[in-house]
Amino acid sequence: MSKQELQVIDQDAACCPGLSTAPLDEDRAAELAKVFKALGDPVRLRLMSMIASRGTGGEVCVCELTPAFDLSQPTISHHLKLLRQAGLIDCERRGTWVYYWVLPGVLDRLAEFLTTSQTAGADA
Repeated sequence: MSKQELQVIDQDAACCPGLSTAPLDEDRAAELAKVFKALGDPVRLRLMSMIASRGTGGEVCVCELTPAFDLSQPTISHHLKLLRQAGLIDCERRGTWVYYWVLPGVLDRLAEFLTTSQTAGADA
């Protein structure tokens, strides 16, 4: 896997039209590719799911995430770091433990991008 760092996408940018509405421009495609690259690993996808399942404003301690995997704590921390760098989650250290949450609107923007309208499917 590449050792290049993932860049945080612009959190304040309005979401572009969905995939079926208009073609992506080069910059937006590059931004989304970084997010999908971060989610392209099964461990990171599971971690994202575990964090997101806490709901809006919910957070999860890394101590609750690590036992779900047959991986070392440093490996789990590495995967969480990549999700943070992609702009999907954020965290806060509280004493010994780190708590993670999904950044507001991230999943909604991804869902809007991936969602096709009912009429687009009917025309095909």
